[in-house]
Amino acid sequence: MTDSPTTHATVILVGATAALIRGPSGAGKSRLAWDLLQAAARSKGFGALPFARLVADDRVYLEAQRGRLLARPPAELAGLIEVHGLGLRRLPFEPLVAVGFVVDLAAEDAARHPALTTATVAGIALPRLAVAPATVALPLVLAYLCTAAALD
Repeated sequence: MTDSPTTHATVILVGATAALIRGPSGAGKSRLAWDLLQAAARSKGFGALPFARLVADDRVYLEAQRGRLLARPPAELAGLIEVHGLGLRRLPFEPLVAVGFVVDLAAEDAARHPALTTATVAGIALPRLAVAPATVALPLVLAYLCTAAALD
């Protein structure tokens, strides 16, 4: 992957797929990633979320390659996540993942009963979950992951 400009987003590997979490500053990208990490830690490998690992927080390199959207952290931010009220935390991280879906936080087009749409990022079409402003995202993402797992 080339050192092209980074994208303002957070990426987390959840189970076997990676989520690209987008949204304006303060929308809760890092908080959602932290919540997913904590949900996986609480399930201890069992339940709806058996595994989660940070890829990148705040800034991420994205690149389309062979029909997939690849994500990796900038070296200076690798393994770091900033959680409001907790500060910076250093965590294990995945150095490179293929993004499987997009979560758009504070999305103005989000419906009361969200339906999956499609987001195109760097020419790659991905499932998109739009989360309305001031909506807690974790239950929606967990529900999507349970549904996606049932479809596999």
